Amino acid sequence: MKENSTSHRLLSLDTLRGFDMFWISGGEDVFAVLAKVTGWSWAVLIAHQLTHPDWNGFRAYDLIFPTFLFMAGVSTPFSLGSRLEKGVPASDLIRKVIQRGLILVLLGIAYNNGIFHTEWHNMRYPSVLGRIGLAGMFAQIIYLYTGKTTRWIWFAGLLLGYWAFIMFFPVPGCGAGIMTMECNPASYIDRMILPGRLHLKIHDPEGLVSTIPAIATGLMGIFAGEILRTDPAKLSQNKKVLYLIAGGVVSLIISQLWNIVFPINKNLWTSSFVLCAGGCSVLLLAFFYWIVDVLNYRRWTLFFVVIGMNSIVIYMIGRYVNFEYTAEALFGGVLEFFPEPVQAVGSVIAFIMVQWTFMYLLWRNKLFLKV
Repeated sequence: MKENSTSHRLLSLDTLRGFDMFWISGGEDVFAVLAKVTGWSWAVLIAHQLTHPDWNGFRAYDLIFPTFLFMAGVSTPFSLGSRLEKGVPASDLIRKVIQRGLILVLLGIAYNNGIFHTEWHNMRYPSVLGRIGLAGMFAQIIYLYTGKTTRWIWFAGLLLGYWAFIMFFPVPGCGAGIMTMECNPASYIDRMILPGRLHLKIHDPEGLVSTIPAIATGLMGIFAGEILRTDPAKLSQNKKVLYLIAGGVVSLIISQLWNIVFPINKNLWTSSFVLCAGGCSVLLLAFFYWIVDVLNYRRWTLFFVVIGMNSIVIYMIGRYVNFEYTAEALFGGVLEFFPEPVQAVGSVIAFIMVQWTFMYLLWRNKLFLKV
């Protein structure tokens, strides 16, 4: 679909979105290969941070998914808020909100299973895109039909309600308050109600129940977006940065305190995880906004903007286009002249270059997939 970018886009948001997506589109492989072939301690440390913990805990790689959902929330006051202010009724906007959410669910199913597969009982229905679609959709519905105070009540209610559910719902054969993969109530209910297969057989990290607290992640993005959209006459850009930093720090402090009794766990999207990942996302947004939109340092942003403005494409495309084959065809012969460690790192960089060039061509021709 060929579209012009809107005049109200935040360059910092597109840059952060591209930075976020870069790590799952080849960035993490650079450090994984570096760590393997060199053994450098700093590369090993970064490579370790670009993996997920087995269950409880938090690493940098756990931030990628919630930050993408958070950014969908940040854009909401700009996309929906401006229309509401122009007098467009919420009833006219909700159709588009629901449509976008359901399309993302369908794209997620296609990503997991391919297109036109009909082995319904063997298909995996939960997905990253599905969670972004559903959680983002409900966060936007809350935005459309509630005021600021009520949104905060929803936010607190989702976090506290999910905590109470995980802690006090008794799982048959296990009891209440047990957060293992086998015995936590979110996985138990997913096993009962979700069709097809779960990603880990007895648990799905993008399950339906744990999508409920993810709505709070979308709401955190909306809160941040409302700060950024505030009239500069009422709140200067520097004060916006300070407000975001303060909010991020408070969120991280609360998450660490809550972690003592309700562990940070991405698999279950626990309330403490929402606050931990959300706090980090807010701080990242503050940093990018300050550098790009306040200080106006923009020349370096192109690499990430090209990715960020077609984030769904770069997430989906690797499932259907073999960029590794193209990279090998173009650069494999040259890389053979170098030692094996250089070949290993070079092949990853070549893959990223080929993929980015494809995304650049889309960007240059203003071809953006809008859902």
